[in-house]
Amino acid sequence: MNSYRYQSNTMNDSHKERRNSKWNVEMHGFLIQKQKKKELEQVAKAYRNFLNVGKTERECVTQIIREARAAGYESLEEKTAKGEKLKAGDKVYTVGMKKIIALFHIGQDDISEGMNILGAHIDSPRLDVKQNPLYEDTDLAYLDTHYYGGVKKYQWVTLPLAIHGVVVKKDGSTAEVNIGEDEDDPIVYITDLLIHLAGKQMQKKSDRSDRGRESGHSDRQQTTERPGR
Repeated sequence: MNSYRYQSNTMNDSHKERRNSKWNVEMHGFLIQKQKKKELEQVAKAYRNFLNVGKTERECVTQIIREARAAGYESLEEKTAKGEKLKAGDKVYTVGMKKIIALFHIGQDDISEGMNILGAHIDSPRLDVKQNPLYEDTDLAYLDTHYYGGVKKYQWVTLPLAIHGVVVKKDGSTAEVNIGEDEDDPIVYITDLLIHLAGKQMQKKSDRSDRGRESGHSDRQQTTERPGR
């Protein structure tokens, strides 16, 4: 009887060990997933912040420089001006026209062995204000615009917009412009047609409106695709 009880207790202890081991594995996996989720949220937060501060190419380059310096990168021009030579392990960057940037992490092997290249395109779909106003009078300017970056024209109508960019003065100096991001800033609206002036537009089906043309199909192309019209 005592032997049976001992065997039973041994089996119970073994079962508890397996159960505890399984619980530990599951808990470990849960903690790993939780940590990965936390890291992913940090990456997403940093990405959202980059999108918020980088509305134009110049602003993107400025933010990239800020983050590159925080990661230990130095300006190649500043390093060259000091007479310093590049060596393995150095991290440098260089900027062109304040719109493009290249970052280099100097490796151990000779350049003849090749290099790893990672490229990215800075593009900001938007309405560009052309450089010279059509005319100016009594402190007002009439500006011309054009589309840039494949902007979809129906997205921004009647939505609050901000103005970002650089103004070049007559003396050659520049001024950064960023209006519309702060709560107290004025904002820009581009209004849609009034309903009683948009009869023809409202009669169009969605695939024959400006939305359809944005995908690269003209009215003529869409008409030929529909027999009997």
